[in-house]
Amino acid sequence: MLKKAKLANIYLALVFVILYAPIFYLVYYSFNSGGKMYDFHSFTLKWYKELFQDTRLFIIVLNTIIIALLSSAFSTIIGIFGALAVYYAKRNWAKQVLLSFNNVLIVSPDVIIGASFLIFFTILGIKLGFVSVLLAHIAFSVPIVVLMILPKLQEMSATLIDAALDLGASKWDVLTKVIFPYISPGIFGGLFMALTYSLDDFAVTFFVTGNGFSTLSVEIYSMARRGISLTINALSAILFLVTVLLVIGYYFISNRNIRAAGLGARK
Repeated sequence: MLKKAKLANIYLALVFVILYAPIFYLVYYSFNSGGKMYDFHSFTLKWYKELFQDTRLFIIVLNTIIIALLSSAFSTIIGIFGALAVYYAKRNWAKQVLLSFNNVLIVSPDVIIGASFLIFFTILGIKLGFVSVLLAHIAFSVPIVVLMILPKLQEMSATLIDAALDLGASKWDVLTKVIFPYISPGIFGGLFMALTYSLDDFAVTFFVTGNGFSTLSVEIYSMARRGISLTINALSAILFLVTVLLVIGYYFISNRNIRAAGLGARK
């Protein structure tokens, strides 16, 4: 058993090295004064200064953040009611059909999804830009939110709702004062997952973005095609830091909700 545990730990460490070594390599050379991805000369913040002085890039960062915040908010609201629709489906086949439609966007390749949205928006006459990117991000984020909330709904005991109804609570009170507080960890989880998916999405965004509008992922791709510049490293380092902070924030919020739920159960 000890040997198996050691092998499992070694395997896990190897996976983390493979995943994070390229990221730390990018971050390390973002401080290289030599301007190359090799032969580290000396420490500098030159590339970060250039990054923050780029007005166009600042607008792109703002676009990315606005898209991420709006899409995660809308997809969370839609995902909550989508999860409730799946959970309260009276027939099992109806529940399975709803889940199948929900999972289509998750299991489908991003290239197929992006091309489908491009064709769909073209047919509808929607101009490619802010609106098309926002709608696409909402669409592929909703299934993620639904899958984050459903397990919390399935954990919830039906007696909680029955007790609330017996005490005279209306259906709206049951929804807002019983169901929503219970599934709040799933709601926050879905919100943060939608936010991170929107921030780093490239394939779908590449298809539905138009002239004059871009997001960070598409811009990084364009910068990389024009030639290697360590501003890409600096930008990637900042994105990685923001993602880590989001994950840490989600972790603390989840733990706080779990502790609050535990204290409430004891009382």
